Amino acid sequence: MTTTVSTGSSGSSVSPVSLDSPPSVPNAWDSDPKRLAWMVGSPPPPEKVVCFADGSMRQFPQSRWAYSHMRALVPTKTVARGAAGVALPRADRDDLDAVSFRPIGSEVPMTWAQSMAANYTDGILVLHRGRVVDERYFGVLDADRPHIAFSVTKSFVCTIAACLVHEGRLDDQAPVSQYVPELSPSAFGQATVRQLMDMTTGLQYSEVYTDPKAEIWDYARAGNILPRPATYQGPKSFYEYLVTVKRQGTHGEQFAYKTVNTDALGWIIQRVTGQSLAENLSQRIWRHLGVEHDAYLSVDTTGTEFAGGGLNTTLRDLARFGEMMRNHGEADGRQLIPKAVVDDIRGGADPVKFKPAGYLTLPGWSYRNMWWVSHNAHGAYMARGVHGQALYIDPTAEMVIARYASHPIAGNMGIDPHSLPAYHAMALHLMHHR
Repeated sequence: MTTTVSTGSSGSSVSPVSLDSPPSVPNAWDSDPKRLAWMVGSPPPPEKVVCFADGSMRQFPQSRWAYSHMRALVPTKTVARGAAGVALPRADRDDLDAVSFRPIGSEVPMTWAQSMAANYTDGILVLHRGRVVDERYFGVLDADRPHIAFSVTKSFVCTIAACLVHEGRLDDQAPVSQYVPELSPSAFGQATVRQLMDMTTGLQYSEVYTDPKAEIWDYARAGNILPRPATYQGPKSFYEYLVTVKRQGTHGEQFAYKTVNTDALGWIIQRVTGQSLAENLSQRIWRHLGVEHDAYLSVDTTGTEFAGGGLNTTLRDLARFGEMMRNHGEADGRQLIPKAVVDDIRGGADPVKFKPAGYLTLPGWSYRNMWWVSHNAHGAYMARGVHGQALYIDPTAEMVIARYASHPIAGNMGIDPHSLPAYHAMALHLMHHR
């Protein structure tokens, strides 16, 4: 199909291109939330209202508005930025739209510009050697508006846990029950903290988004991520749900991606530090990055932050976090994350334990401290979230890519084909065309 995509105030127009959308789903242009005028009016017309209670905020294409307006829809806690931000240095380039790559499983080349619409991009920013070389926004996202990061949140949370391990305040070989006795009867009780951090726990819990009976949906209702039916009698908070998780399989044998690991780890962090996740993130990282805006974390009905996917940031501030990681944990002359922690993340885990998970678009990858590690020639690693959220760090190319999106497909295996090859192609272009 043919579509035209135009950026917001920080981008340039993109010419009409041929794009394939998932069957029966509007493409990026036809689902543009600004064109569809969601939530416009005082009040908006009933057919243009997006809200939490009826589930419309999670439905496509309404989700394209909602992911840039989460604070208007759900309760949150602030991740304070502290002092005024520092502007990112810029070296904008006009030679990037034509960067070409072949999507995974296709022989038809695609350009960087074309990939924006193919991935339902809301915003993308490329840093090279710490300077902005490309920044553009689509739909209702702009430079000052936070967007939900979904599971990119996990990488922030586990980086804090890894710092606590490095400081000797947390023993990653200790059982979870040592820190949170309430989890002793659950599947987490005899798992080690390290098994949480690398997601090698054996849990009776499915995160298959296409399965309406998967436990992820029960968890979402418990944590107030999804509305609860009037007859709901299940757990009413993240912690209430975590104590019900049963064991399946053997801890430590293989990687299995399950969000409940992160929220169990978040419980440990709060128990060890005596501070909320928002306070930990603010004091350890956020207020020292020179960010321009507060971030925020969604919370359940008891005020507990959603460690597995509740972070919202602006695009530039997400890129700043990635740049700090690229610089071995240093920002503005200050070591925020110990270099040893960053090196451990970059080194990855055992790809043999990762392989059984069946990620066809990630051959040879691994998962360490809740970061996805490519083990490619550039040593690239990334934080990933459903519907296309990404923070991609290529140390060899001295490049960081931050992207927010609202793709109708949740799982990244439906998004990776137009993303991972594009990131690597951009890295090669920046390395060889300075």
